[in-house]
Amino acid sequence: MFMSKKNITLFALLLCLYITNSKAFWSQTTQEVAKDTISFAAVGDIMMGTTWPEGASLPPNDGADMLKEVTPILSKTDITFGNLEGPMLEGGKTSKCGSKSKNCYAFRVPTRYGKHLKDAGFDLISLANNHANDFGAFGMESSQKVLDELGLIHSGPVGSVGNLTVNNKKISLIAFATNAVSYNLNDVETAKRVVAETVKKSDIVVVSFHGGAEGEAHQNVPNGREIYLGEERGDLRKFSHAVIDSGADLVIGHGPHVVRGIEVYKDRLIAYSLGNFATYGAFNLTGAKGLSLVLEVSINNEGKFLSGKIHPLKQEKPGGPKIDPEKQVISVVKSLSTQDFGTTSIKVAEDGTLSFP
Repeated sequence: MFMSKKNITLFALLLCLYITNSKAFWSQTTQEVAKDTISFAAVGDIMMGTTWPEGASLPPNDGADMLKEVTPILSKTDITFGNLEGPMLEGGKTSKCGSKSKNCYAFRVPTRYGKHLKDAGFDLISLANNHANDFGAFGMESSQKVLDELGLIHSGPVGSVGNLTVNNKKISLIAFATNAVSYNLNDVETAKRVVAETVKKSDIVVVSFHGGAEGEAHQNVPNGREIYLGEERGDLRKFSHAVIDSGADLVIGHGPHVVRGIEVYKDRLIAYSLGNFATYGAFNLTGAKGLSLVLEVSINNEGKFLSGKIHPLKQEKPGGPKIDPEKQVISVVKSLSTQDFGTTSIKVAEDGTLSFP
């Protein structure tokens, strides 16, 4: 069929309008889809260096390079979470370790190291753990002040809930531990109440906990209570299921210094321990204690788990996270998850991709 120059021009104009409107439509649709999901990156224990005891060594370049290798992973998600072990302060005194104490650790992280967390992409910080109060109330107050000045949201002391907004959704973090400084995870009834109250004011509720026995002999999550060095370290299955029953959407564990399994309960993901993420100094990083990960998780606006990814890491003395080319932790998480949780265990692909059981 012959077309005049006038018709050809008109046809070209209509085609351009169609393509332009189509691009705008798909661009808008893509943005709308993106808003339906929230992505998290989560890691375990962070202790980038300590100035206690006096004379303790700090990392090269004053710690500025410690997190550089993993920053591209941490900074690409909507929200990045980590547990800060040890207060950030200058000076102060600790009564935790007496002169006759053996195997006692107290941490005092330089306040300037808070910027390293900010630069790496962190948004949410837990201050609920057995080292947060190493230098008493002064240390805890200093940590909160440092994080506040950097715009990093945190939860730690009893009554503290960290809040931020992502994709027009209010996200809340409630951090638990096994001491009187923080909400105590051994008090399950209080945990249920606090979560239920927070759910009424938030769209997505994240619960973190510092609990469980420590070391390679405790990589499996037992049924029932855990006792370590005479201390109640929680019934972590009971606690995690209870907070999800009360409305929590994502549960992130840390504390055992080793990685533990992952399960999906009522469409919500529970990571029972993410291990040692960034630890510097005279600590044992051999075997399982040196394996870690960045856990990437996507959830929908109702909190339902959609997908995930294990980014395998390792640490070698004196410490600091490095990408593990051997990807050792992937098979560890897969094995532990299957052993401990059976039909509710997360499905782990060889490349670290996570999906529903």
